[in-house]
Amino acid sequence: MANENPQNMAATRNDVPSNAKQASVNILQGCLVDSVDLYNATRQAHWNVKGPHFGSLHTLFEGFYNALHTSSDDLAERIVQLGGTANGTTQVLANQTRLQPYPTDLYAGMDHVRALADRYAQVAKTLREGIDQTDEAGDADTADLLTEQSRAIDKMLWMLEAHLPNDTAR
Repeated sequence: MANENPQNMAATRNDVPSNAKQASVNILQGCLVDSVDLYNATRQAHWNVKGPHFGSLHTLFEGFYNALHTSSDDLAERIVQLGGTANGTTQVLANQTRLQPYPTDLYAGMDHVRALADRYAQVAKTLREGIDQTDEAGDADTADLLTEQSRAIDKMLWMLEAHLPNDTAR
C-alpha cells in the first residue's frame, strides 16, 4: 500500500492509505494557503501599526508572524511527506486563500488587532474542521499536527482579543 501513487501524488513509503493521503493533502493545502496569508497580514500589521500601544503590538505581531512562519513550514512539509506538492506561490495564495483581503489603510493599533482577530478566528475554525476531516479520513498524524496548530492559533486569538473591549469580542 505504501507504494500506491494516487493522481498527482509522488510515490512514498509512508503507509497512510492513499485515500487518506489525498484528503489530507487537500486539507493541508487549504490550511497552508490560509496560514501564509495570515502570516502576511500579520507582517502588514507589524510594519504599519501606530498609536499608544505601538511597542507592545509591534512586538506581539512579530512573535505571531515568526510562529506562523514555523507552522506554515510544518504544514508544507507534511504535504510533501504524504506525497503531495506544497504550493505557496503568490499566485496560489491570491487565488486560494479563504481569508478576506487585509486592509492596507489600517494604522491604529486596535484597528489592526480587530482585523487580525477576525482572520485568526477564521484560521482556527478551518484548522478545527481539518482536524475532524483528516481524523475521519484515517490520518491521525495530520489531525495531530492540525490540533497542535489549532491550539497555537487559539492562544494568539485570545491574546488579540484581550486587547479589545469586551463588547467587541465575538
